[in-house]
Amino acid sequence: MHEAYLRFQRMEAVGFASRHQFLAYAAKVMRGIVVDAIRARQADHRGGDAIRVTLNTAIGDGTPAADDEVIQVHEALEALVDTDPRLARVVEMRYFGGLAEAEIAVYLRLTERTVQRDWHKARLLLAGMLR
Repeated sequence: MHEAYLRFQRMEAVGFASRHQFLAYAAKVMRGIVVDAIRARQADHRGGDAIRVTLNTAIGDGTPAADDEVIQVHEALEALVDTDPRLARVVEMRYFGGLAEAEIAVYLRLTERTVQRDWHKARLLLAGMLR
């Protein structure tokens, strides 16, 4: 969180049109910070006894994911951007930003039901990529 705050402070001149725009940007920043931190930690000690955690956020809300899972999701998300950028944004905002479907819907200017369908579809695609 401190790292994210410092990055926001450096971008003081950048204004956000809305709270939702800020939260979407925050999700992207948090993704970068988490992935960078895990890569740095893994560079020191490869492997380990990482416990696999499901991509289902309803089960894991508030529980940090295993390092390997975060890196795998990040890499799968990079591939998903080429297939469907909107699905990738939904995953990024939900998985890395912790935003609710209603908040994502407002930012992406979609209905909440569309975000729910996108989340479900993205989870299926990512699960296939993560095997």
